[in-house]
Amino acid sequence: MNYTVLRVWGIPIRLNISLFVFLPILAWLIGSGEQLSVYATFINGVSPTAVDAAALEDSDRWLIGAAAAVGLFVSVTLHELGHAWAAMRYDIEVQSITLWILGGLASLARMPEEWSQEFWIAVAGPITSLLVGVGCLGALYVIPESATVVVFAIGLLAVMNIVLALFNMLPAFPMDGGRVLRALLARNRSYVSATRIAARAGIAFAIVFIFLGVVVAFSPILVLVALFIYVAATTESRTVVLGELLSGLSVADLLAESESVPADATVETVFDRLLRARRTDLAVVDETGAIVGAITASALRDVRPAAYDTTTVGELATRDLPRIDGETSAFDALYELRAGRTEVAFVERDGSPIGLVSTDDFTAVLDLRRDTVAF
Repeated sequence: MNYTVLRVWGIPIRLNISLFVFLPILAWLIGSGEQLSVYATFINGVSPTAVDAAALEDSDRWLIGAAAAVGLFVSVTLHELGHAWAAMRYDIEVQSITLWILGGLASLARMPEEWSQEFWIAVAGPITSLLVGVGCLGALYVIPESATVVVFAIGLLAVMNIVLALFNMLPAFPMDGGRVLRALLARNRSYVSATRIAARAGIAFAIVFIFLGVVVAFSPILVLVALFIYVAATTESRTVVLGELLSGLSVADLLAESESVPADATVETVFDRLLRARRTDLAVVDETGAIVGAITASALRDVRPAAYDTTTVGELATRDLPRIDGETSAFDALYELRAGRTEVAFVERDGSPIGLVSTDDFTAVLDLRRDTVAF
């Protein structure tokens, strides 16, 4: 569940509910005495003003923890806005930015069409984080030494932003470094091949992170990051392959000449038609031949055998199926079916249904193109 909290450049900034649970935990982790001593070591390495964690009052510790936790996610927002700014420079719409337990996600309306576009969009986030980190370092030179809490908080944000930039540049797809790797690989090989290599690198890093998070130093956050990278890398690889296999096809291209069944036909006569058409669904037409619904095998299963010769298809037909324009790309149509959690939809032209498309149609086309298209 996400909540929109503000808009920047017209882009909704959303907070995932997981963030409301994680922020207090992060503030507690940062504000604990042992952690502050570790952070102080890093801060003193970059700050012109030395800070002493042991001298902080208890109230100061929790104030620093809360400020650093919120500041970190403000930094993540700026990081994602860096991606968004670069994407908009290439006329790519940014639909939203979502902050969640593992960071932020900028959702683009479409993927970059050229390797150079993906490269600059990917590096824009880490560059933004570096600039924020450098800005915080610069602030340390003007903040009074007596303002210990402020020095500590700003120094911590400087370190966090620099680490954020460097960590994101690891070539672990789909992190920024992994997308940079794919962009560079795509200069002289197919996009699918580049994605596969980058995804394998991401999976390798995920395995390493799991080992580090479980065996070397117990870190649930690192394990969560590893699982996210593994799932996202494999999903992205499959999505790109699907897009390549379905490229150049509209959903209307998937429609085959198949039988339809009149609304007044009985269930008894439909089974043979489904078997002959080798489908699990058929269009239902009225007396004028216009498509008015669909009959599916799952609907037929609910009919008792004794009622086969008295129940008509029109009584069982589904009439509120999703509608997809015939000119829609096959890939987008498949996405709509999955998003709607349905296996069949009307394909229409000029507002009138011209046929049915189902996941079985996509499976058949994918099987055919997988055997004939070389990547």
